Amino acid sequence: MKKAPDPIDRYVGHRVRVRRLLIGVSQEKLGDALGVTFQQIQKYEKGTNRISASRLQQIADMLGVPVGFFYEGAPRQEVAIEEERPNSGISSDLFWTSQDLQLVRAFQRVSSPQVRRRLIGLVESLVDPTETAAE
Repeated sequence: MKKAPDPIDRYVGHRVRVRRLLIGVSQEKLGDALGVTFQQIQKYEKGTNRISASRLQQIADMLGVPVGFFYEGAPRQEVAIEEERPNSGISSDLFWTSQDLQLVRAFQRVSSPQVRRRLIGLVESLVDPTETAAE
């Protein structure tokens, strides 16, 4: 029987995917740069195959982020710590959709700080206050 991927491995792989898509790098291009196949990149991104420390450093260098980026917001193993942490209203196991990425890419192209603030205000005004992201 196959063992399910560890949640941390899935999370780190997902962060690799998010960053890769945000900067417009294909799985094939990242794989070529690392000397692996695009199928291996798919396995990393799904958490099926674990990413070694040295490989994660290479990926971080290729994608222009520090290694810590891949762990930001990662789910904690200790339940007691989760209970003590205040609820920010944002799910720590958030998996971005293509629409999420499209919105972030478009937002990054807005150069005016004033327009950015207005966009944030607009999106926040559209949120139903009875809904929470953690549900």
